[in-house]
Amino acid sequence: MKKALTLLLALFFLTTSCVIMAKPALSAADEAEDTWSAKAPMQEARGRLGVAAVNGKIYAIGGGAGGIVGPILGPYRYGGTGLIRNTTEEYDPEIDKWAFKAPLPTPREHFGITVYENKIYCIGGDTKNGESGVNEVYDPATDMWETKTPMPVPTRFPTSNVVDGKIYLIGTRYSGHSLNQVYDPETCTWASKTPPPTQIGSAASAVFDNKIYSINIDGFVQIYDPANDSWAIGAKAPSTEAPGQIYPLDTATAAVTSGVYAPRRIYFFGEAGTYVYDPANDSWTVGEAMPTARGFAGAAVINDTIYVVGGVIFQYSGGYMGPTAANEQYTPIGYGTVPPTNPTWLVYATAASASAVAVSAGLIVYFKKRRHKTSFAS
Repeated sequence: MKKALTLLLALFFLTTSCVIMAKPALSAADEAEDTWSAKAPMQEARGRLGVAAVNGKIYAIGGGAGGIVGPILGPYRYGGTGLIRNTTEEYDPEIDKWAFKAPLPTPREHFGITVYENKIYCIGGDTKNGESGVNEVYDPATDMWETKTPMPVPTRFPTSNVVDGKIYLIGTRYSGHSLNQVYDPETCTWASKTPPPTQIGSAASAVFDNKIYSINIDGFVQIYDPANDSWAIGAKAPSTEAPGQIYPLDTATAAVTSGVYAPRRIYFFGEAGTYVYDPANDSWTVGEAMPTARGFAGAAVINDTIYVVGGVIFQYSGGYMGPTAANEQYTPIGYGTVPPTNPTWLVYATAASASAVAVSAGLIVYFKKRRHKTSFAS
């Protein structure tokens, strides 16, 4: 009987501990929402690069290291002066350090980047010879690259997102035509889908509830539903024009929070500020602007904190455009709060609570039996 009591007590303390720890524990420093902190910069300054996260590490790939001094007009406003890179760098947030990895086989910038089954797909973009359809895949586990079937139509500035095992490359050719090309990594084949209603200005896009949200050149949200191959238009972003900027959020990058550590939102980081979109009610709020104002950066999310890496700094009054190695970490609005409907911790908390109730009931039965036996004996 004593052994049974010991076991019940052990189970009670274990399950009640599970209830307490079901919600992720965060330090006080982690909970400073809507704030930025500077992290170790890349070893090579680059803009118009690709950034992605795999297994807690961040990868900054390709991009352009060129700049311009003088009037920022016409194609120079976007393209820079060459110096297109094939650099791959890996960032470890735990130790705040960067390391060089196997270089991108085809040097390029303005390409689509996304992660599928822990591999990074870098598709399309600009090379020194113009638009490209090249499709190259990086495996961080082996530090090796593999070439896959190229895009049917070469594209610069494609947004790249995974939905239901397919990679959607949505964007424009240099000629301005909108495209929606879909790649199946399992069969290495491509298909064409309905293009966006209006031109997408940059690679600022994210997936939310299996729909793709992109910003068009006028600042409106364009929402693509792969399930029925259809488009919808969401609310326009707040006024975001920086001095001399042609279109709002035209050079932005995007990231989405999961709802585990911070409320689910899509964050757009641009030269003029941080803009937060809530797909649930099609509304916008404004967050704290990046310390280093820049465009054409890349963004990656780890545990619902967002790292904005690299980019291009524009000084419109002086006619300067140049790359940056900046790496800045953003703690989202509402960080440290877990919505009541969040499934990740709620399921475990419910299971743990049920176990605690069961163990408690066992203890009650045990002590009732003990009391009964004591009374009978006396």
